[in-house]
Amino acid sequence: MRIRSAYPEDIPALYALVNRYAQRGWLLPRSLEDIAATLSDWVVAEAEERIIGCGSLVWMTPDLVEIRSLAVDEAYQGNGVGGAIVQALVERARAAGARTVFALTRAVPFFQRMGFVIDGRERFPEKVWRDCIHCPLRERCDEVAVVLRME
Repeated sequence: MRIRSAYPEDIPALYALVNRYAQRGWLLPRSLEDIAATLSDWVVAEAEERIIGCGSLVWMTPDLVEIRSLAVDEAYQGNGVGGAIVQALVERARAAGARTVFALTRAVPFFQRMGFVIDGRERFPEKVWRDCIHCPLRERCDEVAVVLRME
């Protein structure tokens, strides 16, 4: 397995992987145009010459960044792919000057193993007004905010 930056030719695979999980209600859907416009913020896990996982960063403020669209092909789950993607995203965020990385997730134990701690969603109004306001589950959201402070 190799973790690398996403390339334009990866866009269809990213779209398929993320939206497979979006259909299940586990991720927010992403359009081909959205992925293309934010491609520099994406990393992929590659094995056997195909994309087996992905994730992206979304900057909320100069100090605050979200990990989102984290997805791993079902056939590769439980093999460290997700952890490697998160680690790569955290390193990118650190190198770019982020002081706080967060995610909204149902996979709380996974993120806790990566050093994240639970925090309140109300601490991230940038996320609420940017994405959550458009989510069909916003009134009954069961995601938990997890945070990694770089300091």
